[in-house]
Amino acid sequence: MKQKVINAIKTHINKEFYLEKPKDVSLGHYATPVAFSLAKELKYSPINIAKELAQKLQNEAIFESVTAVNGYINFKLSQEFLDMYGSAVLEKGFPRGKKDETILIEFVSANPTGPLHVGHARGAVIGDCLCEIGKYLGYKITSEYYINDAGNQVDLLGLSIFLSGRENILRQNVEWPEEFYRGEYIADLAYRAQEELGKDIFEDKSNISKLSVWGKDEMMNLIRKDLNDVHIKFDNFVSEKSLYPKWEETFDKLQKSNKTYKEDGKVWIKSQEFGDEKDRVIIREDARPTYLAGDIIYHDNKFARNFDKYINIWGADHHGYIARVKAAINFMGYDESKLEVILAQMVSLLKGGEPYKMSKRAGNFITMSEVVEEIGSDALRFMFLSKKADTHLEFDIDVLKHSDSSNPIYYINYAHARINQLFGKSGKNREDILHVKLEGLNESAKNLLFNALILPEVLEDAFESRQIQKLTDYLKFLASLLHKFYNENKIIGSDFEDRYLKLLGIVALCIKTGLTLIGISAKDKM
Repeated sequence: MKQKVINAIKTHINKEFYLEKPKDVSLGHYATPVAFSLAKELKYSPINIAKELAQKLQNEAIFESVTAVNGYINFKLSQEFLDMYGSAVLEKGFPRGKKDETILIEFVSANPTGPLHVGHARGAVIGDCLCEIGKYLGYKITSEYYINDAGNQVDLLGLSIFLSGRENILRQNVEWPEEFYRGEYIADLAYRAQEELGKDIFEDKSNISKLSVWGKDEMMNLIRKDLNDVHIKFDNFVSEKSLYPKWEETFDKLQKSNKTYKEDGKVWIKSQEFGDEKDRVIIREDARPTYLAGDIIYHDNKFARNFDKYINIWGADHHGYIARVKAAINFMGYDESKLEVILAQMVSLLKGGEPYKMSKRAGNFITMSEVVEEIGSDALRFMFLSKKADTHLEFDIDVLKHSDSSNPIYYINYAHARINQLFGKSGKNREDILHVKLEGLNESAKNLLFNALILPEVLEDAFESRQIQKLTDYLKFLASLLHKFYNENKIIGSDFEDRYLKLLGIVALCIKTGLTLIGISAKDKM
């Protein structure tokens, strides 16, 4: 719809311009400050330019009125145009976009050494919604999970399972090291290992490496299940371990850039030249690649696949890695500006106003699965999308069990169910009202119609700004308009029944489409 407005204006203005929505809806549906930029070129008053342009644009059929206010040009769309656009949406759905850009989005990428915790869940939901909205807008998107299955953490998982088996199954005294994985899930893994691999697996330390691989695979199965429970699936799973044979090839690329050097028996990368706090070690004294080397191999693999854009969603604690990874990308001969990193901040959960207790199962963090069990996938997804990724998120899970307006997901779903209920009472369906003309609507009805039809613009803005909360905020706002309209207007049995039902059918479609894109099924009954 916005594009149609832009096209109409472009027939009279041969210049790029910005279109915005006035805060005061009575002024119009859209506005542009183009007269101010034209004033500099024409050396003419922006107020007069705006008045002259408003007169010319008044003749465009899609506008009910075009007014000039203090140099701004305000546009109010005609009821006929909104009706025509609304009918098309009701018949065919909201138009999907078509873009040429290919994007690889990497998210979650948690170590396969324990269950997913709520921090992982936030990045998972944000990443999944970015993928879904991007695909809806027409981008060619691939989602990817990077499995950190190389290095000490997987070895430590095997050791933890081994020691748990010796202690709980063989009933031997065990001296636990200072660092190990805690939680009931480790004991569970040990018992499962006994069932699948036999009790003897805990007799000899040489079996720890076997337990490491087995335990990692078991944890990945659990992680996949946890993700599936919140409707998240990936196109690709890439193993860090599987990429390490490519290290020599990747290291050769770095050396050719003359951006590595040897000092104190280690090999360093000159990441400080790229804004890092200091240069970083990529090969230790014992010739083993570091954790950063794994990231470098992975990004070499990514960029070799030649996507137009790469988006990584990392935890906020990875902030320091951005400069060093971008440095390596540049040093390998790629365009590092193609990589965008979104940092997801921490999550704090409350229950009844008090901090949510850590689970015994995980040991020292709150698992995603227990929160899903408590409030359901829909509520979890909605809350993790309710604030910008780089802001701290705190919410009380008890609020998400309320059946009132304090619970946003209930409030939005109730709007959708309420419309369904009205159609049920009327005995009519979409086909009955599809060709009804939306004439003579009052201002609140026109406002509701316009706000339902701007969904594609909201989606575009949410994706381009990487702020999915713009969609959740919009759905809450639209639901509030719907409830207000319902309370102020008689619908069933009124002279406007069919017109109002058509309007509400468009609103319901908008809510359902928006909820679907954030992974939630709209409720028809409540």
